[in-house]
Formats: sequence, structure tokens, C-alpha cells
Amino acid sequence: MLANIKKENGVVTAIYERRLNHPVHEVWAYLTENNKLKEWFSELEIRDLKVDGEIWFDLQDGTFEKMDIIDLIPEKLFAFTWDKNAVRFELSTTENGCKLIFKEYLYEISEHTPKDLAGWHVCLDVVAALLRGQYIENRKAHWEKWYPQYQKALREVQY
Repeated sequence: MLANIKKENGVVTAIYERRLNHPVHEVWAYLTENNKLKEWFSELEIRDLKVDGEIWFDLQDGTFEKMDIIDLIPEKLFAFTWDKNAVRFELSTTENGCKLIFKEYLYEISEHTPKDLAGWHVCLDVVAALLRGQYIENRKAHWEKWYPQYQKALREVQY
């Protein structure tokens, strides 16, 4: 399902929701343990899992971009800077597992923004598949399916 993209108080926010039939601690592990994080977002590495800790983004050219952890409550909340923006994972227990809400706060929007939004969509789908013991074979094709929809959704909320 496409993220809900809305503008509130001048900030565009993309809100993704996934209901997962897995306990919070299993989902949390995919978000915060480097060996599991690498399975769905290989460029990220958590260097220090605490508020004011660091996550490094490997730019694949020998350089890294440092992102700051801005909020952390184990098995509930994980938030960090994302270039000029910020992202936030929220987990809560449900009857059949857990609910994952992911938000990207878009303080700056560029031509690259819909690419990121489609990318996060695919990442969340990959996490859900991994939890089920499955794998999304062609992530690029999956991304190409969602990218035009995020371009359209972002244009609609900006005007």
C-alpha cells in the first residue's frame, strides 16, 4: 500500500504502515542489528545504537555519510537524520504480531525525493518478506512499480 503523504505545518510527511505477523523483538532486530540490517539495506551500518549515536551510510565510493540517531526507545521507537530530512520507525504490539509505522519527514524536497520514497516502500516490503522467510528477487522491478506512484503522490501534496 502506498504511503500516506500529507503536509502539516509546512512539512511534508510520508507515513507507511505495515502489519506484521511477527513479534516486536523480531522486527526490532531487523531495524537495529547490523547483520539483519544488511539484509534489507546493505549501505547502512549502526555505529552506536543510542540517542546521539551514529549510523553510517556507505556511498559506495569509499566515503560515508554520518547520520545521527535522534530518538531511541528499545523495541518501540528508532529515529535518525536522513540527509536534510528525518526518518522514524515506530513499533507497537498487536494481537497477531506488531504494527510498524515508518515516517519520513521531508524538510527538503528534491527530484530525488520520490526515488527515496519508493526506496523506503521497497525496503519495508523486503523486511516483511525476510520475516516470512522469503526474498524479493528483483528489487529494482519492485521499485520501478512504485516510483511513478510516489512521483504523482508527491506532486499532489505539494500543490
